[in-house]
Amino acid sequence: MKGRLSKIREYVPTVPLILYILAFAALIIHIISINSAVFADFFNIHISSFFRALLSYVTGWLPISVAETIILSIPISFAAVIIVVVPKASESTKKMWRCSLSILSVVAYLYASFVFTFATAYWGSSLEEKLGMTDRAVSADELYETANTLIDIVNETVDDIHFTSEGYSIMPYSHGELVSLLNDAYSSIADKYDFIPHLRSNVKQVVLSVPMTYTHIMGVYTFFTGEANLNTNFPDYTQPYTVAHEMSHQRGIAPEDEANFMAFLVCMESNDAYIRYSGAQNLLEYVLSSLRKADSSLYSECWYALDSKVRGEMTAFDDFYEEYSKNVAATVTSTINNTYLTLQGTEGSKSYNLVTDLAVVYFCDGYYDADN
Repeated sequence: MKGRLSKIREYVPTVPLILYILAFAALIIHIISINSAVFADFFNIHISSFFRALLSYVTGWLPISVAETIILSIPISFAAVIIVVVPKASESTKKMWRCSLSILSVVAYLYASFVFTFATAYWGSSLEEKLGMTDRAVSADELYETANTLIDIVNETVDDIHFTSEGYSIMPYSHGELVSLLNDAYSSIADKYDFIPHLRSNVKQVVLSVPMTYTHIMGVYTFFTGEANLNTNFPDYTQPYTVAHEMSHQRGIAPEDEANFMAFLVCMESNDAYIRYSGAQNLLEYVLSSLRKADSSLYSECWYALDSKVRGEMTAFDDFYEEYSKNVAATVTSTINNTYLTLQGTEGSKSYNLVTDLAVVYFCDGYYDADN
């Protein structure tokens, strides 16, 4: 046995060996999570939350996105491997194996960090179960009722919102102030629901937000750095909701529809009018999209019930989005994202829109308290 271990150590450096062991342990945890929602919930809430918070604290104090920096440095790293590592690896068979296994250990780290921080969150109980809500089919009339409730919320906040001549609303504070306000709202939510951890976290602004817009990505949570990242090129009214969405991933809400709905709940928890406007308006857009497919006449009725300034903002967003709507980057990114989400047991990219079902149950089955 000692001889075998010694032989392995000759070909696998210590750090890569540790990473491979962690990856193997992660594989076992992953398999158990896929087959046991109880285990997945336990691991996500009690263990993964620790690693997510740790990574968030380690990277959070940096003003830049560590994940973006790593991704941008990939070409440099690749060049370094070709220039430095390849010649060294060609010196002997042993060095070739050591170099190759060292490089491949990066994949082992990524997989292990994915499982230990985030993967189990896809396989636990649903957000409906955690909130005590019922998962059921919804009707066009219920979509209409939900849309009208959200329209009332949005219209009530409009008087407190400032709009530009181009139709866009203006966020009345800095990015840092927005993150602080949403951290406060999350603290309040965490007091209500024990599956949401108490965590004050940073959200990084992506430097290359304009190029990122061509991928249609408004924000992203990077599990291997614990960072929530925001594309700042999108209009202001999308940003509080997007930040809340990515922060929900940071707190262990993995499925996209659930992260969307938690973002709404958190925005509604805030005392700030603009954050509440962002939460209600973004959820309303999902509901109206579903209603338009279900019943165009009811959709039209809801559209004209909206305050004209809100309709103007939605039209302005459509004009903004048109520039980025069709391109190769968006197609490739969408395919990759759909594949990833499908592998996690969700309905792929369609899962974003499933927030509509959650919204209908919330508003039509008596879970929404207008006075709260």
